[in-house]
Amino acid sequence: MEFDFTVIIPTLNESDTIAKTIMLVDAVLKKEILNGQILVVDDNSKDGTIFIVNEMMMTYPNVSILVRQKDHGLSQSIVDGFHAAGKNSGIFIVMDADGQHPVEKIPELYWKVKEGNDIVIGSRYIAGGEIKKWGFTRKVISWGATFIARLFFPHITDPVSGFFAVKRDVVLDAPLIPKGYKILLEILGKGYWRKVVEIPFSFGARESGESKLKQQTIIEYLKQIIDLAKFSVTHTESPAYTEISRMVRFMVVGFTGIIVNEGILYFLTTKMGIYFLLSSLCGIEASIISNFVLNDVWTFRDVQNRYGWVTRLARFHGVSIAGIIINITTLYFLTVGLGIYYLISNLVGIFLAFAWNFLVNRRYTWRKV
Repeated sequence: MEFDFTVIIPTLNESDTIAKTIMLVDAVLKKEILNGQILVVDDNSKDGTIFIVNEMMMTYPNVSILVRQKDHGLSQSIVDGFHAAGKNSGIFIVMDADGQHPVEKIPELYWKVKEGNDIVIGSRYIAGGEIKKWGFTRKVISWGATFIARLFFPHITDPVSGFFAVKRDVVLDAPLIPKGYKILLEILGKGYWRKVVEIPFSFGARESGESKLKQQTIIEYLKQIIDLAKFSVTHTESPAYTEISRMVRFMVVGFTGIIVNEGILYFLTTKMGIYFLLSSLCGIEASIISNFVLNDVWTFRDVQNRYGWVTRLARFHGVSIAGIIINITTLYFLTVGLGIYYLISNLVGIFLAFAWNFLVNRRYTWRKV
C-alpha cells in the first residue's frame, strides 16, 4: 500500500506509552485527512511493546512494526525505518514514543516538506519553542550538545532535535553511520539536502521510562562530532564543508596562540626576570591579539564586517574571557555535580569553550553586514 508519508516511531520497552502514541498519531491523520503510515521500529522489547503493536495492527490498517534483532540503538532503528518505509512513501517523519513530541505538529512537518523543503526540523530553541520540566543539569547538557552541533550548521537552532521530517532522497543513499542518539545531526552532515526549515514545538516531559542520558551517551556524541568533522573536511560537497573548513582555520589559529602565549611567558620570566603570573597575563593578552589578527585576515577574510577593527578586537576579548570561564565551569560542574571522570569533564569543557569561541565570534565579532 502506498502512503504519502510515514511516521517512524523507534521503541525500546515503551509498553506504557506506545498504544496512546499510536492512537494520537492516527487521530491527527484522520482529522487532517492525511494518507500516512505509522511504522514502529522496535529493538526487540521484552516488556510487551511488540505484542501491543501487533494487537493494534488488527484495527489500524496503517500501522506496521519492524522488530530488530541485532545492532540495537536509536539511530540504527531510525535508519532501518527509513529503508523499510522507503518502499511505501517518500517522506519520513521521526518522533519519540514517550509523549515528548506533540503529534499535532505532524501535519505542519508534512506540509512544510511538500512546500519544497528537504528537511523540516521541530526546534525547541526558536521563538515559540520550549522545553518543559527539565532539570537544570539536563538543560545545561542539552544546550552544550546543541551548541557544539551548531558549529557545523550555525543557522540551524536545533540540529540535534529528535522530531523532524525528511525526504526519502535525502537519506536512503547517504553514507550515514547510525550510532548514538543524534541521527538528525548525521543526516544534516551527510545527507543530500539543499533546503531546511525549522518550526517551533514544545518539548514535553517523559510520560514513562527513564532518560537515555548517561556518561557513555556523552562519549558517543563526541565521537559522532569527530566523525562528522572528518567527513566534512574530506567531502567538499557535504553541507557542512564551508563551516568546518572555517573552523579548522580557527583551530589552527588557536594553536598558534598557544605558541605565542608560551613564548611570551618564557621570554618575560626567564630572560627579563618578570614575575611569572604577570608574564602569564602578558602572554594571554598577546595570544588573544595574535589570534584576533590571524582570524581577521584569514579565518573570516570573506566576511563583510558590520563592525570596525577596534570594535571587533574588543568583542573578541570578551568572547575569549567567557570561553575560559566556560571551560573551568564545565570541568567543575561535570566532575563535582555529576561524578564524571575529570579528564572527560575537561575534554567536554574544552569542546564547549572552543564551540563558544568559534560560534559566538562568527555571529558576534565577525558579523556580516
